Amino acid sequence: MGEEKGFLDRIGDAMDEARAKASEVGGSLVKKAGVAATDAKRTVGKATTAVAKQARSTSASVKRTATGAQAGAKKMLAKGTRAAGSMAKSAAKSATKAAGKAKRAVGIKKTTVKRKPGAAKKATGRKTAGVKSAVKKGAAKARTAAKKTGAGLRRAAKKSAKGSAKGSAKRAAKRAAKKT
Repeated sequence: MGEEKGFLDRIGDAMDEARAKASEVGGSLVKKAGVAATDAKRTVGKATTAVAKQARSTSASVKRTATGAQAGAKKMLAKGTRAAGSMAKSAAKSATKAAGKAKRAVGIKKTTVKRKPGAAKKATGRKTAGVKSAVKKGAAKARTAAKKTGAGLRRAAKKSAKGSAKGSAKRAAKRAAKKT
């Protein structure tokens, strides 16, 4: 009977050892699962931060491009305004010149009306033609200046609207693709 008791004792001891081992293995599995969950949380946090950073970078880039385009448009507007002003001054000069020619053609002094021979009539006619052409030139210069200013502004506005947001968004997307 002592032998059987020893055998049962051994079985009980083996069961105790098995329970302890199972408990130890279960504890290590729980620990590993906790570590894995923590790692997953950390990875998700890093990814979220990276995406937010990229979004901020992209929006800043778009803002910079838009600001640059706006500055370019302002410069073109100022340039056009200056060009129009100088053309207007030039046209005004031409007009005053033409007015001077007209005064000289008509004659400043008051004289009694006399009949003029045919040659004198032709000369007067030629003088008024010069005045007319000078006025026409001044008007044409003003029109040209206005057209140039408008075309420059349209070009600047088109360029800024076309390339600003699209280009910066593409660059940001490429950068993000390279990083991942």
